[in-house]
Amino acid sequence: MSRQWNLIIDVERCDNCRNCFLATKDEHIGNEFPGYAAPQPARDAHWVDILGQERGEWPVLEARFMPVMCNHCAHPPCMAAAKDGAVSQRDDGIVIIDPVKSKGQRAIAEACPYGAVHWNEELEIPQAWIFDAHLLDQGWNKPRIESVCPNDVFQSLKVDAGEMRQTAAREGLEVLQPELGTQPRLWYRNLHLVNRCFVAGTVVAHIQGCEECLEGAEAVLSQDGRELGRARSDVFGEFKIDRLQPGIGPCELSVRAEGRAETTRSIELLEESLYAGVIGLQESSAE
Repeated sequence: MSRQWNLIIDVERCDNCRNCFLATKDEHIGNEFPGYAAPQPARDAHWVDILGQERGEWPVLEARFMPVMCNHCAHPPCMAAAKDGAVSQRDDGIVIIDPVKSKGQRAIAEACPYGAVHWNEELEIPQAWIFDAHLLDQGWNKPRIESVCPNDVFQSLKVDAGEMRQTAAREGLEVLQPELGTQPRLWYRNLHLVNRCFVAGTVVAHIQGCEECLEGAEAVLSQDGRELGRARSDVFGEFKIDRLQPGIGPCELSVRAEGRAETTRSIELLEESLYAGVIGLQESSAE
């Protein structure tokens, strides 16, 4: 089985420095690589881009950033839409849109369900990130976007499909829109930070006459008697139950701590993460 290039992207590590974005533009704007890519337009073409995503609401609110680019799918829709061999897939898995054969074939760009193929209006060709294939073919051991990233967001691997599946299962990696069946070779670590929801809250208690943040309280989210997740409050009394599917509807949030009476409140999780508010725990009544 042949070894093919894959790229792991860690959403948690990306801080939107945009080095990958700039490096790709520096590599391709004004530069032509015959057989690989024509020059990238100076404007309105982002072969590598960063998508921002906010989750939660004040005071528990977070911003995350996710690099996006051509997925170099095992079953690329762009190749299925191409005519005259304008799109090919190399033995190492990299998908190349021929800058000459693809002229006039706008259907190639329109076929990408990820929006990763851009139409060059001036040259009348579709274009996408080429996994820096021209550099790998010169002996580079990693794509340029990985070399310039200061936060180790990217990790390229050249492995066979079976080994990659094992790595993905072991590390909890996900691909974008798996239901499409395109089998992307871009894998995301911590994708839940942009495509899942959380429920957060703050636990307080009266201690020696003062309202204090309560560390170590346990919050449990359930629905129809089925537990969806749990978390413990930190030193600031805050907890966050993460990796929840959006739109799950009405739930029960229970919070308990040793020596305190359990408190339960009803919440409804729609499409966005939510802050359940300040939850006060009272001392348990003596029996």
